[in-house]
Amino acid sequence: MQRSSENNVAVVIPAFNEQKTIAGVIDDVKKYPYRIIVVDDGSRDLTYQIAKNSNVIVCRHLINRGLGSALSTGIRAALEEKADIIVTFDADGQHKAKDIPPLIEPIMNGEAHVVIGSRFLEKNKMPYYRRLANQTGNIITFLLFGIWVSDSQSGLRAFHSQAARALNIETCTMEVSTEIIKEVKKHHLSLKEIPIQAIYTDYSLSKGQNFALGIKTLLKLLMLKFR
Repeated sequence: MQRSSENNVAVVIPAFNEQKTIAGVIDDVKKYPYRIIVVDDGSRDLTYQIAKNSNVIVCRHLINRGLGSALSTGIRAALEEKADIIVTFDADGQHKAKDIPPLIEPIMNGEAHVVIGSRFLEKNKMPYYRRLANQTGNIITFLLFGIWVSDSQSGLRAFHSQAARALNIETCTMEVSTEIIKEVKKHHLSLKEIPIQAIYTDYSLSKGQNFALGIKTLLKLLMLKFR
């Protein structure tokens, strides 16, 4: 695996109805020398217009296709831009751009193909119900695909371009996080986790999984495993 440069990093930001936060997220990432690719996933608010006015690369789905589809579109766009490292970054303000340099360092040093930013390697203020949901996701990921990570549902990840090309993302919605872990094992990619600190607000906590979506996600993962 070739070493990579910090100056050839693309940050993919999937966004659906994120007009409240997308400008701030883009401005935060702009503090660093990274290309920014926003994937507007069929938003019905001003997300697309705000991103277009921010002088970044914007891809647009005309209809809402789901997180998995948005990540696939963004990763393909980053590869077309010939990025050495591709970072995925949530649009709800949960992540901070200051976590990106340590996230990509193991890839730059040739130590890993994929790095996951884990919210569980250090103490954090994640609400109990969200912590329980994430740990459940870890257990399901392990039982179905035989690989254990401390934060399988993290949205902050980094991929060497070689690893990104190997990924075959077939799922369209929230189950993509577990599918990425499955693909890491399938292709024998080296994986590392580093600690990150997430920011929880009423807005960011309103995003993500709920019980009903969790059941749907589990059923889709079972289909992915056994089809």
